[in-house]
Amino acid sequence: LRMTAYEIILKKRDGKELSYEEIQFMVNGLISGTIPEYQFSAFLMAIYFRGMNFKETAALTQVMINSGNTINLSQIPGPKVDKHSTGGVGDKVSLVLAPLVASLEVCVPMISGRALGHTGGTLDKLESIPGFRTILDEEEFIKILKNIGIAIIGQSSKLVPADKKIYALRDVTATVDSIPLIAASIMSKKLAEGIDGLVLDIKVGKGAFMKTLKDAKKLGQTMCAIGKLAKKKVCALLTNMYQPLGNTVGNALEVIEAIQTLKGQGPKDLLEITLNLGAEMLKISRNLSYNASRKLLINTLLSGKALEKFRMFVKLQGGDDRVIENYNILPQPKYKLPVVSPKTGYIAEIDAFKIGLLSVELGCGRKTISDTIDHSAGFIFQKKIGEKVTAGEEIALVCGNDLDKVLYVREQVINAYKISNKKVSPPKLLLGKIT
Repeated sequence: LRMTAYEIILKKRDGKELSYEEIQFMVNGLISGTIPEYQFSAFLMAIYFRGMNFKETAALTQVMINSGNTINLSQIPGPKVDKHSTGGVGDKVSLVLAPLVASLEVCVPMISGRALGHTGGTLDKLESIPGFRTILDEEEFIKILKNIGIAIIGQSSKLVPADKKIYALRDVTATVDSIPLIAASIMSKKLAEGIDGLVLDIKVGKGAFMKTLKDAKKLGQTMCAIGKLAKKKVCALLTNMYQPLGNTVGNALEVIEAIQTLKGQGPKDLLEITLNLGAEMLKISRNLSYNASRKLLINTLLSGKALEKFRMFVKLQGGDDRVIENYNILPQPKYKLPVVSPKTGYIAEIDAFKIGLLSVELGCGRKTISDTIDHSAGFIFQKKIGEKVTAGEEIALVCGNDLDKVLYVREQVINAYKISNKKVSPPKLLLGKIT
């Protein structure tokens, strides 16, 4: 009997376990065009509602890896460790962490993503640097890694092509935040890039895909188990995404904040998350203790080595490295409109999910696959949770080149805030760890 997409969708819709062959049939059919996107979208929705067990998720991961080539990094000496974030708002950690860890004799090959739903994408941020190339062939990727130990690129059409197609469909069919789909998407890309170890940053809270600690733990356990199956060292940190990370959201704005952090002038929360993830990467690659790693990372940051590494990285990927001294090289917003506090008190909430959605309205992300991005757009936060504000005081700036969008978002953004009469503590950043 020949398999049909209809029967497989029906089977998953009714909550039954799919075989490796059935999953393979669906994925290969999407790639070859024998299964139309509308049927695959129905398949994704069935997975979204019915879930997949570990066996099915591992099968989906493997089928996705087999859909293209894998990268062989064996010619690069030493440990090769990557970090991956499940996506947040204001999350520019990779831009700081990768050059920092690469300054400590660890090779950091990163294959990153674009903005997805309400969350920003590392590639979109880097592309706000004039000339920066995120699409490199494998030969060039390996050459840069050999040279400086860090490269951040997008997925080539040959690497896990299934993920690229599925990712785009998930984004527009509201099936992004499904644990098996997230786990398979991330782990297929990571296992195809030839690394020895992986540190996962699983965001938890309003601005994350995982809204609860329970779901975040489940995702972490699934990904660590897939990693173990592939004989890779994998660990996951659960980090807070209740409010945006750092003081900026956008593309060019976040690049500036990352450079400031590499100069030792970054916001506390961004630095803290970076140091925690960096310590885990050094533990995996160099077997150092948490305290020794942390000390080493701080000293490397203060010495300016990580900033120099970032400069070389930008240069070798075709970007204008003068951006480090002159932020005006980046796209500049025509408009920067202030948001003022409606009352006196303490900031109790900046809803990261609402900010994420508004950043897409501004043009920081995409509503449809073909949308172009306004790299200058975004938010600058002057006050974060726990800080005191007075009525009429400026608490944020809304930036962008489209005045109508900036005006609309400025009106809406105050709905993301809660201001309390009582003193509020800043949220705890680190919520747990899975090994």
